[in-house]
This record gives sequence, structure tokens and C-alpha cells, in this order.
Amino acid sequence: MLPENPRAAARLDSELIIWLTTVRPNGQPQASAVWFLLEDDEFLVYSKPAVAKLSNIEANPRVALNLDGNGVGGDIVTIEGRARIVPGHAPAHEVPAFVAKYAERIERNGWTPASFAADYSVPIRITPTRSRAW
Repeated sequence: MLPENPRAAARLDSELIIWLTTVRPNGQPQASAVWFLLEDDEFLVYSKPAVAKLSNIEANPRVALNLDGNGVGGDIVTIEGRARIVPGHAPAHEVPAFVAKYAERIERNGWTPASFAADYSVPIRITPTRSRAW
């Protein structure tokens, strides 16, 4: 369930970074700043292979997403959801909306869309189950 707040919806379309929180097997939350695309009411994230967030998702698919606030306690967007690793999903460079959203950042970091997709080759989809925004 995505937030119905129009400001939150606009931020989810325009923000470049969202925080993805997974849970380690020992119960410790682990937050990671990630690039994302909101697509078909789900979040699409690409990850490097063999990182902790992937093993965390495999062990416990419940995750949280949040956008940075405005620095004084407002403009908050938090989303709970279920994540899944999606083998066979299109790589990042074959998702035109993802490439368009991050083209400047990809270039600034010295990648091409294809080299970014090679480095961040594991697609994750997150289905929202609950959200809050204020």
C-alpha cells in the first residue's frame, strides 16, 4: 500500500535515494541507501551480488523503506513491504525509466548504463504492505 498523500507520492516519483532496511539473522536492522524506481506500485532496486542485504532478504523478506525528512521532523515517508529477489528480471540498462532517472548519476560515477547493470546485477522488487506519510 503506497501513501495517498500527494506530497509523498510526488517525492516517491522524484527522489533519487531511498533507505532500504533489512534485518540480519541476529535481528539487527541494516539500512542501505539505494537507487529505486517505483514501477507498477512496486519498488525496483538493483543490488551488487553477494552483499548482506540479499542474504537478509532471503532469510526474512520483510523490509522497510524510507525517504529522508526535511530536517525538522516533516516530509516523512515510511513504507513497510515484502522484498523478493527476481532472477530473470530485466537488467537495469534494459529498464528505460530506470536509466532515464539515473542517467546523470550513472555518468557522474563513471559508469555506462551497461556497466552499472553489470555491477548492480541483482534485481529486487518490493511490494508495499503499509505506509505512513506526514
